[in-house]
Amino acid sequence: MTISNFKRGVLIPGLVFGILSSAAHVSADTLKVGLAAEPTSVDPHYHNLTINNSMATQVFDALVLQDVNQKLIPGLAVSWAPVGETTWEFKLRSGVTFHNGSAFTAEDVVATMKRAADVPNSPSSFGTFIKGKTFEIVDDLTLRVSTEKPNPFVPNDLSRVAIIDSAFVDATTEDFNTGKAAFGTGPFKFVSWLPGDALTLAQNDGYWGPAMDWESVVIKPIKDGTTRTAALISGDVDFIERVAPSDLPTLEKRDGISVYKSVSNRLLYMTLHMTDDPIKPYVTDRNDNPIPSPFQDIRVRQAVSMAINREAISDRVMDGLSAPAGQFSPEGYIGYSPNLSADKYNPEKAKALLAQAGFEDGFKLTVHGPAGRYSNDTRILEAIAQMLSRVGIDTTVETMPASVFFKRFSRGGPNKTPEFTVAMSGYANGSGEPSHPLRIFIHTKQKDRGYGPGNRNGYSNAEVDKLIEDGRAMMDIAMGEAAFIKATEMSMREYALVPIHHELATWASSGTVTYEHGALDSTFIHNIRAK
Repeated sequence: MTISNFKRGVLIPGLVFGILSSAAHVSADTLKVGLAAEPTSVDPHYHNLTINNSMATQVFDALVLQDVNQKLIPGLAVSWAPVGETTWEFKLRSGVTFHNGSAFTAEDVVATMKRAADVPNSPSSFGTFIKGKTFEIVDDLTLRVSTEKPNPFVPNDLSRVAIIDSAFVDATTEDFNTGKAAFGTGPFKFVSWLPGDALTLAQNDGYWGPAMDWESVVIKPIKDGTTRTAALISGDVDFIERVAPSDLPTLEKRDGISVYKSVSNRLLYMTLHMTDDPIKPYVTDRNDNPIPSPFQDIRVRQAVSMAINREAISDRVMDGLSAPAGQFSPEGYIGYSPNLSADKYNPEKAKALLAQAGFEDGFKLTVHGPAGRYSNDTRILEAIAQMLSRVGIDTTVETMPASVFFKRFSRGGPNKTPEFTVAMSGYANGSGEPSHPLRIFIHTKQKDRGYGPGNRNGYSNAEVDKLIEDGRAMMDIAMGEAAFIKATEMSMREYALVPIHHELATWASSGTVTYEHGALDSTFIHNIRAK
């Protein structure tokens, strides 16, 4: 049995718009790409962050890969299957070499797992995919992975970890950033990275998979959506992601431009710090005196959710390119519960809840978020701030470049506790299995077990933890998903975080470039092809 695909239902990948006509021919020598954000590192194990992970897939391979709809497909492993209740066996691909010429073997996998589980100063560790697993080398091309309990999601977990040459197991993150250690087995080789300017790749002529269409790729971070559109129209870039909603009608009508849309599993959400230690610097009373986090009280968390007019954000900010959300998964996707829906906008109820919690006069709050990482993220935060202010939470907004935000958001302040009182971020299910968001964001933080690396607000519920752990130990996937859905329902009703909406993913390209896309809203350079 190979566990391969948990998607089902009504996601609609691959809606393509545009006129493919008179654009000038794009050189197959160099592809120029404009992205909304850049990675925080080239080290594939430093930061478990969507932009980092999608970029890492260009230089590095995992044992198991995913197609555009998250179906598991062979990567550095050609096959995998359980060989007992608690052990999986992986047969590795022969004849693969790293970019530096070293041969790939099972030894590289074991070395990778050792390093990736505990990279120094990692803002968000890959340990959640590795810890609790024992790796045994059977021979150069056979590996066994054992767990204490049955785990049907071992292949999914290992699709998240990029394999490096064992010679660089002790390499620093800076060694990868400078290229000293950035040798993978992927379709492109790392050439250079100048943060804030460009990341350059070159085709790997010795790649074990399909040949790429581009001899080199130049990836530019362009955080403003309208600026990205202008760069595409002018020919400064050949491909962009996260088309500004206001620009879509123009691009869809423009000769020589192709626009791509997919219903994605990208969730935009807010975290509300809900523990009493320490006093947070970004929440005060009306007289600017710091106070313990009001969000320890579920009524205040509920008030925030009810103060947000998600329909208005979708209609007026997103131009209809989002759907109000009340949970991690959109309808039809893994882990979706029909018993949960987005809170209806109810400012009067929000005010009443604040008063019941002892905040009749409200309080002051600063909310934080990235600028340019998600579609209209700054405008969304500003709209939410106005909505919260109307119910008595006097809210100001502070945004920053995505690379800065995620380091501060993930790692926290000097005492390593989450720095921000309230922050807005995004999530997409990268592993394609239903426990993924729960064990990362909802389970009580337990670093030694790989649980809760993204739990940045202090939520903890022992019953929810047990449901997550029990579900992950069930080889019967349907039974496991039932446990995950129950955990989702409990945690969302306690406002472990506040969902805002699911995005419609968008990309655009010059007419002689095409893009294969699906449920994930990430950009994968290897799926950009010349026509």
